[in-house]
Amino acid sequence: MFASLFVFPKSSSRLAHTRTILRCTAFGLSALACAAQATAAPTCQPQLAFRQVSFSPINYETMQRRWSATLSVDASGCASASGRFQILFGLWSETAPDDDFVRPFTWTPGLMEVAVDVTANEAIAGYRLQNVSSCPCRE
Repeated sequence: MFASLFVFPKSSSRLAHTRTILRCTAFGLSALACAAQATAAPTCQPQLAFRQVSFSPINYETMQRRWSATLSVDASGCASASGRFQILFGLWSETAPDDDFVRPFTWTPGLMEVAVDVTANEAIAGYRLQNVSSCPCRE
């Protein structure tokens, strides 16, 4: 049901999925509480979508790999030129338990690049957008 919204393979641990669901539920409840306190000014939501995702080969000097993605941002209904969002990542590791983590980013209209560095023995198992900030609507 709710867990099917995540882009994680079935081999990820059940505990990681449970933690992710609990975190997202907590974020959702806090967002609802904030929305109830907001003023009556109309707000809009920019549309973000992943266009291209890549994972670099190992850089043997730094022993790191880079996950990068191109995002398409349609903020045509927004009066502001930027806003915040997060990406939730599932992380596979050869030497530690699988885990998930969140990284904050700032969106700007059009195409934009985001990147995360991981160690050579890690890989990004899945990713999804979350907490995309709303923006004041254009008049």
